[in-house]
Amino acid sequence: MASLNCRVCKMLILKCPYCGASGEETEFECGGEAHLKRFGPGSGDDEFQGYLFDRVNRKGVHFERWRHSSGCGKWFHAARNTETLEIYGTYSAQVLEPPAEIREKISGKVPGWSWREFS
Repeated sequence: MASLNCRVCKMLILKCPYCGASGEETEFECGGEAHLKRFGPGSGDDEFQGYLFDRVNRKGVHFERWRHSSGCGKWFHAARNTETLEIYGTYSAQVLEPPAEIREKISGKVPGWSWREFS
C-alpha cells in the first residue's frame, strides 16, 4: 500500500476578517466565485443564465466567497492562487474589489497581474 506524501496533502488556512479566527478550510464553507455581477428585476434570460452558470475558473489568482461555518457564520472573500494554494488575504464580502494591500501583494508575487482583468 502506497503512503501519502504529506507535501501533497496541503490544506488551505483561512483567517476570518470578522472574528479574526484562523483555521483549516474544513472550518469554512466555500461559496464559489466572488465579485459576480448580479442582475435584478428586468434583466434578460441571457444575463440571468450567465449569472447562474458562467464561471471563469481561472488558473492562478482567483477570488472566492467563504463562510466561517464553524465560527461566527459570516461570509467573506478570499484571494488565493489555485496553482500554489497560497492565500493572499481575506476581506469583507461587502466591498466591490479587494483592498489595495491584497492587490499589491498579488502584484508583487504574480508578474503582470492586474485587477482590471477581473473587474
